[in-house]
Amino acid sequence: MTILQHFSGKELAVTTGLGFQTEETQLALVKSLHERSAAGLLVNTGYYVKEMPPSVVSFCDQNDLPLLIVPWEVYLADLIKDVSIRIFLQSEADEQISAALIRALEKPEERNRYEADLRAIFDLDGTFQIALVTTGSLDRMDTVERRRLSYRMQILLAGLTHNGHFFYYDGFFVIVMNALAESHCREILGEFSDRIRKRMYDLPVCIGVSDPVTDIQNLQKAYRRARAAAGMALARKTSPVYFAEMGVYRLLYMVDDRELLESFCYETLGPVLEYDASHGTEYMKTLETYLACEGSIKAVSESLYVHRNTILYRIQAIKKLLPISLDDPQSHLTLRIASMLQSVLSGRENLPE
Repeated sequence: MTILQHFSGKELAVTTGLGFQTEETQLALVKSLHERSAAGLLVNTGYYVKEMPPSVVSFCDQNDLPLLIVPWEVYLADLIKDVSIRIFLQSEADEQISAALIRALEKPEERNRYEADLRAIFDLDGTFQIALVTTGSLDRMDTVERRRLSYRMQILLAGLTHNGHFFYYDGFFVIVMNALAESHCREILGEFSDRIRKRMYDLPVCIGVSDPVTDIQNLQKAYRRARAAAGMALARKTSPVYFAEMGVYRLLYMVDDRELLESFCYETLGPVLEYDASHGTEYMKTLETYLACEGSIKAVSESLYVHRNTILYRIQAIKKLLPISLDDPQSHLTLRIASMLQSVLSGRENLPE
């Protein structure tokens, strides 16, 4: 139990059972491993522990903690040596795959630079879907802290046992899913998101998901769409957000020219935003609601729980501030787009550059 205090996530605990002969101590062990996001527990049964109690097995099953039971006749030294070699080889392979996928993201046209490393793992002509996971500050973490967080998340990403890969790139944890039905991808990510909410509630984690693309050379397109979805997830503090369900926001979040977006917003909404900032008012919120309610004062009043006369007063004040007419239908569209861009820009504030 002293050694467990140094676990940071993804470690495999191995024991002969010495010191854990009772059901109570065994339950304490698996609960501690679960809390520390361990990869699993291997127990050498037959001497100190004859068999694992049903309560311990049940706890492991309910919490997706792998429990490996090995008979006493198997020498742990031989087993650990074999596992260590496999881990080492797998780590090298994982790094090679991650590097190849990053090359595919950055230079999709140079297929000869990544195809050989990925051909054995992925169906390169099949479908690809990308999910980006972020806290908004991954790029500001040191390498050790980010790696520990990566371990915790990978433990929660159950169900992606093949045709998938998890790695860090450009401020995001990237999940690549290949040759899987979109419904299956949604199921995997839905369960992943639920586990994060239950077990990482202290951390604001947002997930953005691309729509499926076909062929490895379109992986960059999927990444850009997942990044747009991650921007909306950060702005709205909700997760996961699917690119295919973003509506017109798909177009707004895909615009890379931030200066253009800021200029359009300032030209249209600048006076209202500045007035709110200097006077502590909520004119911008009132305007957004007014536009969403298609100019219905009654609907705005009910939505904001504010008296009708107060809404009328605010709208008159807003009309004086705006550089374009609030009564013109064409201006309504311009203002609606500008207000939508505000949420886009707020999401961009939290995205890695």
